[in-house]
Amino acid sequence: MDKNKEIKVEVEQTEDVIKQRIFIIRGQKVMIDTDLAELYGVVTKRFNEQVKRNKDRFPEDFMFQLDADERDEVVANCDHLLKLKFSHSLPYVFTEHGVAMLSSVLNSQRAIQMNIFIIRAFIKMRENLNHYNDLAIKIGEIEVRQIHDHHMLKNVHDVVKHLINPIEKPRKRVGFNINE
Repeated sequence: MDKNKEIKVEVEQTEDVIKQRIFIIRGQKVMIDTDLAELYGVVTKRFNEQVKRNKDRFPEDFMFQLDADERDEVVANCDHLLKLKFSHSLPYVFTEHGVAMLSSVLNSQRAIQMNIFIIRAFIKMRENLNHYNDLAIKIGEIEVRQIHDHHMLKNVHDVVKHLINPIEKPRKRVGFNINE
C-alpha cells in the first residue's frame, strides 16, 4: 500500500472512532474529556489542567461537568469508559464549540490534527441530522397529501355511488292541485 492510501485509511478509522465518541447529553452533542485526552495523546489530568488554566475560554455552552447520574449512564453505555465509574472526580464534556476552543489551548501538532478531525465529525453529524429532518418533512408532506387524496377519493366514490344508485324521491305532481 502506498503512503496516500495508508493515510486515507487512518483518517477514515479516526473519523469512525470520533463519531462513536460523540454523545448527546443535555440535548447537546459532546465529547468526554477522557476521550479527547486520548485522541490528543495526553493524560486526562494534564488535559484538564490546561483547560482549567484557560477557564475563561470555556463558558458553560462550550464545556460543562457531568453529574453522577449522567456519568453512570455514559459508563453503562460505553465499555471503554468503565474507568470513569471508579473515578473520584466527575468528567467534563465539551461541545463542538468547546472542541474548537481547545485548539487555542493545546498546540501540539497531534492536537491540531485531531481538532480538525473532530470538528469535521461534528459537521458530518449535523449534516446527517439535517438530512433526516428533510426526510421527516417530506414524509409529513406525503402523509398530508395521502390524507387529502383519501378524502378526495371518498368524495369521488360517494358521487359515483350516487350516480349509479340514485335515491328516488317522490315526484311532485305537475299542474293544478286542490287541497281539500
